[in-house]
Amino acid sequence: MTHQAIKIGHVISVSGAKLSGVLSPLGEAESNGTVSDVAQTLQIGNMVKVSMPRSVAYGMVCKLEIRDPSGPPNGDDCRVIEIDLFGESLCGGSAAVNGEQINGVAPNAFQRGVSVYPSLGDEIYSANSDELAEIYKRPSVASARMGTLHQDQQLPVYLMTDELLGKHFSILGTSGSGKSCALSVILRSILNDNPNGHVVLLDPHNEYGRAFGEHANVVTPEVLQLPYWLLNFEEITEVFCSPEPASREVETGILKEAIIAAKLSYAGDTDKAAYLTVDTPVPFSLSRLVEYIDKAMGEFERTEQLRPYLRIKGRISRLRADRRFAFMFSGITVRDCMADIVSNILRIPVDGRPITIFDLSGVPSEIVNVLVSLLCRTIFDFAVWSARDQAVPVLVVCEEAHRYIPRDRSDGFEPTCKAISRIAKEGRKYGVSLCLVTQRPSELSETILSQCNTLFALRMSNDRDQEFVRRALPESAAGMMGALPTLRTQEAVVVGEGVTLPMRIHFDDLASEHKPLSDTACFSSAWQQGVERDENFVLDTLDRWRRQTR
Repeated sequence: MTHQAIKIGHVISVSGAKLSGVLSPLGEAESNGTVSDVAQTLQIGNMVKVSMPRSVAYGMVCKLEIRDPSGPPNGDDCRVIEIDLFGESLCGGSAAVNGEQINGVAPNAFQRGVSVYPSLGDEIYSANSDELAEIYKRPSVASARMGTLHQDQQLPVYLMTDELLGKHFSILGTSGSGKSCALSVILRSILNDNPNGHVVLLDPHNEYGRAFGEHANVVTPEVLQLPYWLLNFEEITEVFCSPEPASREVETGILKEAIIAAKLSYAGDTDKAAYLTVDTPVPFSLSRLVEYIDKAMGEFERTEQLRPYLRIKGRISRLRADRRFAFMFSGITVRDCMADIVSNILRIPVDGRPITIFDLSGVPSEIVNVLVSLLCRTIFDFAVWSARDQAVPVLVVCEEAHRYIPRDRSDGFEPTCKAISRIAKEGRKYGVSLCLVTQRPSELSETILSQCNTLFALRMSNDRDQEFVRRALPESAAGMMGALPTLRTQEAVVVGEGVTLPMRIHFDDLASEHKPLSDTACFSSAWQQGVERDENFVLDTLDRWRRQTR
C-alpha cells in the first residue's frame, strides 16, 4: 500500500451515500503514480477519498465501468467509478490549527457518517496507508484483533467486543470457506483478552474440542448429564408422546396430569408445592409417573381406552432401556442437581475454562433438537431470573444453525425455534448473546438472522444464499457483495455494529494444534500412498460404533 495519495478522477454525480466519478485518462492517472499503484487503487472494496475545504469524505469502490467502449478499451474511453460513502474527517479552519474539537470530535479524526457531501467536480484520490491506519486503528473501547485488512495486510483489524457480543453476530459461508477457523479465531481472541468469559458452543460434528484445548470444558455424550425433569412440557411431549397429531393430543392430557402429580409427590409438604406447574424444573420420579399412569388406567375397562396410556408407558420403558439416552434417563435415585448442572454449563466459576463445548455428534438424532432447546432455554431462563447486579453475560454459539431455526418453521422443532428466537429478540436485555454459524444462510430463519447486528460473510457461490445475505446487509455495504464468490479461504466481508465500518479482511492464522477438526479429507494423498493402520482398526471402529462411545 502506497504512502502517497494518487489522484484518480473527479466527482460527476452525488446521490445520498453514493458517488459517481469519471476516472482520469490513463496517461494522466499513471503520471500521478506507478502503474501498479493505480491498478491497486482501482479495486472493488478499496478505500478512496474526496478532499473538500473543511472535510475529507471516505468511501469504498463498489463498481468500475467503461461506458460505450470503442472496441478494445483504450486510454480515451470514459471510465466510471461508483463509490459508497462511509465516513469523514473534519478539518480546516482555526479549529484544526488550534487542535480544538469540531462538533465534539478532534480535527482530522475519522468518524462514521457524512455531514458534508462532495460537490460536482471535486477530485477523487486514493486513500494512503496513513489514512487507512487512522480509519482502522484499534478502537478506544474494549476490542480484540481478528485479522488484517485486505487492502493493506500490514494493518490489523479489530472487533469491538461489547458491540459484537451485545447485539449478536453471525458467520455465513459455503462449506470449506473457513467458518470453523473464523469462529475459532474470533473466540480465542476475545477469550485471550477476557479469560473469565462464559461461552456455550453447540458442536454438532465434534470439531472444536481441539481448538480450545485445556481452556474448554468439553461435554461428550459419555459425561453429559441432563435429567429428564429439566424438560418443559413441550419438550417432554416430544420425547414421550406419539408423533401423530391425533394420538399426541390424547397422550398430552394424560401426561400432563401424571407429571404434575409426580412433581407434587416429590415435593411433599415443602413450599415448592405452592408454585409447582407442569413446566417447573424440579425433580420427579419416572417410577412414580408410571404409577400414576397405571392408576389412571385402572379406571377403564375397554382395551381401546387403554391404548394411549400403554403407548406412553412403552415409550418411557424403551427410553430407559436405551443406552444412547443414558444422559437423560440413567440412574434410579432422583435428586435435585440443577445447581451443579447450570454451574457446569455456564462455567460458574470459570476455573480456567471459559468455554463449554457440547459435542452433539453422538447424541441420537431423534432427541438432539430437544437437547438444544433445553440448553438454550435453560441459559436464557437463568439469565432472566438472575439478580441484575449479579447476572453472568453468556455467549451461545449455534453451529449448523439452519438445523434448529429453519426458514420454514414447520421443518424444525418448534420449542428449539422458540428458545433461540427468545435469545435473539430479548437476550440483549439479560446479557445473553447469540452467534449463528451456517453454510446454508438461505435456509435460515430470516427473522432471527435480522437480529444479528454484525455479519461475517465468507465465500458464497450459491445465488440464493447471496441474495439472502444481500437482504441482510445494510445498503451502504451492498457493493461489497460482488466479492463473495471470489473470496479466498480465510477471507470475509464484515459489516455491522462490531466493526468500525464495513471491511474485507483476512483472518489471522491458527496454530495447527488450535485448528478445528474440519479439514476436508485429502483423497489424492490417501489413495496414492497406502497408510498402514493397526490390524484392529476395523474392529476398534465397530466397537466404538456399537458402544456409541469415542
